[in-house]
Amino acid sequence: MREINEDACLDEAALGRWAVADGMGGHAVGDLASRLVIDALKRLAPPVSMKAFIADARAHLQVANRQLREEAARRQVQRIGSTVVVLLACDRFCGYVWAGDSRLYLVRDGQLRQLTRDHSQVEALKSLGVLTDEEARHHPAQHMITRAVGATDLLELDDDAIEVVDGDMFLLCSDGLSNEVGEDDMLAVLSTAAHGNAPDQLVSLALERGGRDNITAVVVRAEDPYAADKTLLNPSP
Repeated sequence: MREINEDACLDEAALGRWAVADGMGGHAVGDLASRLVIDALKRLAPPVSMKAFIADARAHLQVANRQLREEAARRQVQRIGSTVVVLLACDRFCGYVWAGDSRLYLVRDGQLRQLTRDHSQVEALKSLGVLTDEEARHHPAQHMITRAVGATDLLELDDDAIEVVDGDMFLLCSDGLSNEVGEDDMLAVLSTAAHGNAPDQLVSLALERGGRDNITAVVVRAEDPYAADKTLLNPSP
């Protein structure tokens, strides 16, 4: 429904890094913001450890934050910003870094779990017990986020890490997907779709449900690292 796609994504299995960025809707040049964030992540150095990989991602996102603040000042607008969620693979671990409401999910043993927690007003209301998950999906303030790259001079990021097991599947997505498709339907697609078809099926489902925003989905599946000499995580093509 939008003329300009303000989403951008990174899918570099050989380098163990994936990301989704969503330019802030209603603000100036959101597409520029998301592309700049993804370009910054493309410059990450090869990891020497999970801790170093996460630290490097955080540092590059801080650089992107300063660049977006400078660009906003140059254009004389209040802000140019983007959400971001990053997945990083090193050895038997995955780390993730995020700001905003782009999400990371994990499917393990037939169950789907959201690993990130939205930085949004609606999430704050959910944590207080004021809103249910279903009410949150349709709340009028669902697009109001509290953190984003470029939103403020000081960028606050959250990060975490998880040990990966064979068969784990990760979904990175913008809120264009999560606002339209519930977790039960996400799990159904990820559990039944052919490996390479899952992202397309998720996007198609979100479009069928209304497609009110740009929709991005990146699906990554973990394979046994001892089965062959290859990257631990192989994403859908």
